[in-house]
Amino acid sequence: MNTVLVTAGCGQIGDHICSGLLKKGNAVIAVDTKDSGYNTGKDNFTFVEGAPTDKNVYGDLFENNHIDMLVHAAFTVDNDLGPIVTDKEISSSKQCDKFMFRYAINAGVNKIVLLSTDKVYDFPKTREPIREDGDLKINTNYAELKIASEKALVMEMQHSKNVLVCITRSAPVYTLNFTDNLMSKITDPKDGAKFIAGKGQYGFQMCCVHNLVDFILCFVKYADNSSYNGIYNVGDKLLTTAADIVNFMREHHHLGTVFQRSGGGTVSKLKGIFGGNKEEKTNYRYLDMNKLEYNNMLDTTKASKMLSFRWDIHNTK
Repeated sequence: MNTVLVTAGCGQIGDHICSGLLKKGNAVIAVDTKDSGYNTGKDNFTFVEGAPTDKNVYGDLFENNHIDMLVHAAFTVDNDLGPIVTDKEISSSKQCDKFMFRYAINAGVNKIVLLSTDKVYDFPKTREPIREDGDLKINTNYAELKIASEKALVMEMQHSKNVLVCITRSAPVYTLNFTDNLMSKITDPKDGAKFIAGKGQYGFQMCCVHNLVDFILCFVKYADNSSYNGIYNVGDKLLTTAADIVNFMREHHHLGTVFQRSGGGTVSKLKGIFGGNKEEKTNYRYLDMNKLEYNNMLDTTKASKMLSFRWDIHNTK
């Protein structure tokens, strides 16, 4: 039985990661500031209270337990951060990374999985999918936080050639009940009104949490040599359209008035509402109108070699 340490293991994403690992026969140690209760009482689950920057907590865990794998989900939005990513959180994340990866490698872990984000990419003005070697554009606080984590992990890897490392660049997540990221895609940030342009057939790259968890489980179980090292894009197989979101919310949740704005340049006209606002750069849920006209998808071909992304907005749970 492998023992997996999950940082931020009781957050929106961490709960599902831990649950999946337990179902696959792993022992799980979840560290977070408080226990959500989601996995409490399950066999082979241990909760340890601690903030991501509690160096002594993690030092004791690595010293007193044989930990085979690390899933680093701390400082992942929707896991333990609010929609506004602050400079202080960027600083705390860097502080955590300074010791987390070193502890793991010195303790002899076999695998490290780091949760990152597709926000590090420069979304091109084409309909070409964005691949793992695509251009980067670090223009939000969350992208800055995560690219720093990626670099810290790569730097630490110079000290060990035996640890398998997976960096997952995930699209914004959702579940049946977690809909904040979905709703942000049909919300005018200027007045909070819900809207779609034209018939709402423009798309967004999203990621059902269960697709993200399934990928992590596959890497934990099947990655067995250095060829698995690297960056993986993780998202739904198909784009989620604005119309999909409206229909989903009406079927499963309450959704008030949704305004239909005419097509024919509407998206270009709407871009003016952003105007370089500081909050645009710090709020990871802001609606980026520049992406609407191009329907950019993440290329998940590399990740798909390990699993089939079977979850989407129509069958999420």
